[in-house]
Amino acid sequence: MARTHDEDLFQSSTMTFGEHLEELRSCLIRASIGLLIGVVIGFLLGRDVVHLIEQPLRRALGDYYISQSQRVVEEWQPRTPDSAGIPYTVEEMTDAVTRRGMSFEVREMHVDRLGRSADEVGSTEGTFPLDTLVPVVLWQPLERDSRVTITTLSAQEAFAIYVKAAIVVGVVLSSPWIFYQLWSFVAAGLYPHEKRYVHVFLPFSTGLFLAGVALAFFFVFDFVLAYLLAFNEWLGLDPDPRITEWLSFVLLLPIGFGIGFQLPLVMLFMERIGVFDASAYASQWRTAVVGIFVVSAILTPADPYSMLFLAVPLCLLYFGGYALCRWLPRPTEPERQLATKANQ
Repeated sequence: MARTHDEDLFQSSTMTFGEHLEELRSCLIRASIGLLIGVVIGFLLGRDVVHLIEQPLRRALGDYYISQSQRVVEEWQPRTPDSAGIPYTVEEMTDAVTRRGMSFEVREMHVDRLGRSADEVGSTEGTFPLDTLVPVVLWQPLERDSRVTITTLSAQEAFAIYVKAAIVVGVVLSSPWIFYQLWSFVAAGLYPHEKRYVHVFLPFSTGLFLAGVALAFFFVFDFVLAYLLAFNEWLGLDPDPRITEWLSFVLLLPIGFGIGFQLPLVMLFMERIGVFDASAYASQWRTAVVGIFVVSAILTPADPYSMLFLAVPLCLLYFGGYALCRWLPRPTEPERQLATKANQ
């Protein structure tokens, strides 16, 4: 059963409330030092990290504009039966894009007037000769295409990007140490026979955090960007993303996934200290699922894909946390006393 409201949360702990606060302060200081060291390393790697963070967005923008250009090629119709068509087949252009890393734009021009003045052309119609326009394909390497370039709008914005990238690197690199300090704080108030769980929780916690970050960066970003850019295309709007906005998105989503993936361990910890028990988790699973979807909608951008990619794994992790509570039941008070005497 979960603890009653008149129970002291620390009555079964080996430490007083004041000692818990002192231990928490020490753990936070050590965790902050580890984070600071991680951020310093992040400053050394910041430039490479910024380029790495840009890749999903550049890739999505490249696919977006190439798809638009290919659609133009497939739908191109000469203005008159005698007009010239595009001087490439669809197969040639697809090969250039997929295997050669090229991008292209289709423009029109009057080829017969190149390098000639109006007097030399001798046109006397007085109207623009629309029917004699010839389609021209302009090629360039994809990485040099200005449409896939991510822009900054102020001189100081690049420095702010560099600092944010260093912070992201610092959080990821120092996450094992930070989780070690958090679980050390938890272990300080446990009995000797309970402290062994910390050695299991620490790698589990770190692994879940890194799994959440990896899921967001290597899997979720592509789906989310494809959806958002498809929505731009549906509205007929060309995206012009700023690196600051993209980096804020990158900072929020992976960290949110990593923290959210701690759910099973949080559930097990709450069960261990008597706030909830396994039966409460089982009876309230519908409420928990609704809450997970609400929190996922808050932590992710305004699109259904990122919300679902966070909410669905969290629902599975919720039931995984329930299974942990069932398989690792909380020891009774007599069992605690016997274990404590055995370890003295």
